[in-house]
Amino acid sequence: MRDLTLKHLRAIARIAELRTVMAAADRLNLSSSAVSITLKQVEDGLGIKLFERTEKGFRPTQAGQKVVLAEAQISAILSELIEETEAMRGGVRGRVTLGVVSTAKYFAPFMLRAFERLHPGVDINLKVGNREEILTRLSDFTLDMALIGRPPQDIDVQQEEIGNHPHVVIASPDHPLARKRKVAASSLSDQVFLVREHGSGTRMLAERILSEIGAVPKLGMEISSNETIKQAVMAGLGISMLSYHTVAHEIEEGRLSMLQVEGTPVIRKWHIVRHQKKYLLPSAQSLWAFICKEGESFLPQMKMK
Repeated sequence: MRDLTLKHLRAIARIAELRTVMAAADRLNLSSSAVSITLKQVEDGLGIKLFERTEKGFRPTQAGQKVVLAEAQISAILSELIEETEAMRGGVRGRVTLGVVSTAKYFAPFMLRAFERLHPGVDINLKVGNREEILTRLSDFTLDMALIGRPPQDIDVQQEEIGNHPHVVIASPDHPLARKRKVAASSLSDQVFLVREHGSGTRMLAERILSEIGAVPKLGMEISSNETIKQAVMAGLGISMLSYHTVAHEIEEGRLSMLQVEGTPVIRKWHIVRHQKKYLLPSAQSLWAFICKEGESFLPQMKMK
């Protein structure tokens, strides 16, 4: 298909992203029929199906994924051209899409505010999700970079360590274990443990850490947000293990207690990662460099008893 245009590619990419022709048409400010015709033209021109029609919407085939990747790469080159010509006129300008796991949302905004003071011409699109969601966006080039805990093993990424990421066991202040100076890991086996949803990095890490310290608690409610877990723990519905950076304020204010469980706090690391094949434009390069250099200074410092 020799007359394939960027307009064609963008239509295919939006269908893949939004899963329906109607949603893609709304995003592109076109009619559904126009997008459907474009899809048919491209499929006929290439001689191959680009999507499978499923109950959950349009799912790109291997060929469809190639088209989506091509659109992302071409759009990146055009954005680079615009940014570099604007940079020639003075100052870094452009748009950066940063993904952060939900645990990082408690300090990432302060870091981004400091960056924006240095680079007012850069617009940041912040995407928050659980680990699985963020890594999916990273792998399909939707994100320029991502702030996560453990780097992925199945995606080829460039990574830089940012700083310590401590995890602690929390309980309500009136919980019996909150009054103990030392808590044996075996004591947790008698407790109801509140956990995040499957796909959450916090849950995967908590399960691994509890296994390492020899604790086998009873699993209680599965909750899809750190905020709700904190409220549930405050209400006395159970205990939990969360990132210290998620609960620092509540511990400092006395609304949550950090249990002195043997083997904790467990220190992991924060990382900034990007897909190895993702080309960073000048604006994204500036944010990457800033986070690598200054990111650690925005992490809440742990106060030990």
